[in-house]
Amino acid sequence: MDHQNTFTLIEGEFLAKESREILFSIYKSKMRFHRMKNFSSQERFGKEDEAALKRIAQLKETLEAISKVIDLAEKEGKILEIKSKISLSFVEED
Repeated sequence: MDHQNTFTLIEGEFLAKESREILFSIYKSKMRFHRMKNFSSQERFGKEDEAALKRIAQLKETLEAISKVIDLAEKEGKILEIKSKISLSFVEED
C-alpha cells in the first residue's frame, strides 16, 4: 500500500456566503478540537497544552485573513474558487 495519499476535500466555485460557511465551519471545528485538547490537558495534567493554544491562535489569524478575502469578494460580487487537498503519509516513530 502506498504510504502517501492525497484526497480532495473541497473543489469548486462558491458564492461569498457559501465560502464563508464552508471555510468557517472547517476552521471553527479545528479550533474546537484544539480547545478540547487544551481542556483535557488542564484536567489530566493541571497545565495548558501550549501547542494547542499556539495552534488556536494561528487558526484565528488565518480565519481573519480568510474573512477579509471573502468580504472583498462579497463587496465586488465575485465568485470564489476553493481548492483544498488532504495529504496523508506515514511518519516513522523515533
